[in-house]
Amino acid sequence: MPASLPLPPYWTVIFSSQRTDGDQGYAEMAERMMRLASVQPGFLGVESARDENGFGITVSYWDSVEAIAAWRHHAEHMVAQRLGREVWYQAFSLKVARVERAHDFTNPRDDEPGPD
Repeated sequence: MPASLPLPPYWTVIFSSQRTDGDQGYAEMAERMMRLASVQPGFLGVESARDENGFGITVSYWDSVEAIAAWRHHAEHMVAQRLGREVWYQAFSLKVARVERAHDFTNPRDDEPGPD
């Protein structure tokens, strides 16, 4: 499901990555980073997906560029960043953008009870 977010404006960090082969502690660290990020001041939400070939996109949402900078410099996150460059990622791209407008849609059929 898409993240539940406040009305814009807010900020987003778009992290696209191609994983290297093998886990090498990645799953545990990714779970830890999600838990840590979710309690950081200014964190609004996250959406993430990875395909069977190791390509993934994580989009995190923040209330300010200051909150993004604080997360970037969080001590444990800095360890994960270093390990990402050294072990887990073949390549990655990071983009920061301000969200000015957003629109959500939920299919009303999804709220209907299914057949018995």
